[in-house]
Order: sequence, then C-alpha cells, then structure tokens
Amino acid sequence: MGFSIIWDIDGTLFDTYPAFVGAFVLALHGAGVSAPPPAPEVDALARVGLAHCANELASRFGLDAGALSDRFAELYGDVPLARQRPYLGAREICEAILRQGGLNAIATHRGRGSTERLLSEHGMGHLFGDIASVEEGFPKKPSPAMFMSLMERRGLVASRCVAVGDRDIDVLAGRAAGIRTCLYRGEPARSSPDFAFREYGELLRYLGLS
Repeated sequence: MGFSIIWDIDGTLFDTYPAFVGAFVLALHGAGVSAPPPAPEVDALARVGLAHCANELASRFGLDAGALSDRFAELYGDVPLARQRPYLGAREICEAILRQGGLNAIATHRGRGSTERLLSEHGMGHLFGDIASVEEGFPKKPSPAMFMSLMERRGLVASRCVAVGDRDIDVLAGRAAGIRTCLYRGEPARSSPDFAFREYGELLRYLGLS
C-alpha cells in the first residue's frame, strides 16, 4: 500500500496568496483607503485566514468587515485562474503518489467548486480522488473533521497517510487525525510537524519517492 496525502490547496499546492493580497489591496482602495498596508503585511494576515484578514483590515481603517469581505470576494473572483499556478514540483509529487498506489485528497477552507475549477485550469483534476471542504459543513482546521472524513470514506490507513500544508492549522489538524504531518514553507517551531520542507524535491525524498 502506497502513501496517501491529504493536501491543503492555497499556499501549498497553488501559489494563490498573491491574488488574495491583490484583491484585498484593491478592495481597500475602493473603500477609500489611500495607503493600504504593504503586501507582506496583508499576506501575513491572509495566511491566518481570509476572514481574519478582512476583520483586521476593517478594524484598522474603520470599515465594515462584511462589506470589505464581500468586495474582496468579487475582486478575487476576477483574478484569472491561469495566474494562480501550482508550485514547482507539486504536480510531479501528486503523480508520484498515484504511481505508487496512493491517493491524493484535499482538505480545504475553499469552496469545492472553486477548488475543482482551479485544478481543472491547470490540468490537475485527475490527480485527486476526493475533496473535503468547509462548504460541506465541516468545521475549519485545526479541527481534524475533514481529515477523518476523507480517511473514513476512502478507507485510508492512518499509518500510510500524510498531511501536507503551509500553516500551523494544517499540522495541528493532521496530528489530531493521527497522521504524519509535513509543513511547506511555514515556520516549524510553532506546530512541530514531523517534517518541514521548502522544495517538493525534499518531500519526495522524505517519502522515498525519488
């Protein structure tokens, strides 16, 4: 039995955060904020969570958080999916997982439809056997609910599963589900993943797939 991976998607498989940041900055400009925070600061807020980012920015500039969040969603929806590309090596490791008999699944706070469209745009939909989204009613990570559901409905064995994400909540959710955890380009000191890496070639070697 091969390894199966439960993936996060934003900031892990796909470089979507520049699009998130750009949409928030445009939303702030549209709300009359002439000097939004610098992109790295907005990026850091967005990586905590998009709702968190909207709430923090709205509080800072005296805006309505709901209206800012809605405008952000409209502007983000206008960003071409072609510009939100998979990270170097992401496609290759998903292919390697399938070759050795494993499954690629996704546990995401993104909607299922937008997840499927992003995968389809980059010709990667066939690489994933299942998707669990908070849109289905699951609690957000660090709850392990999405992980546990994927494992149950796909018959995955915990000892052969790996959670891969870019944030502490991905690691905490995977650990709570009883599976190995890997952190991509994040800060490993806060969540103590089993393995931290910056390039997908490192993960291939760690899993013995290279």
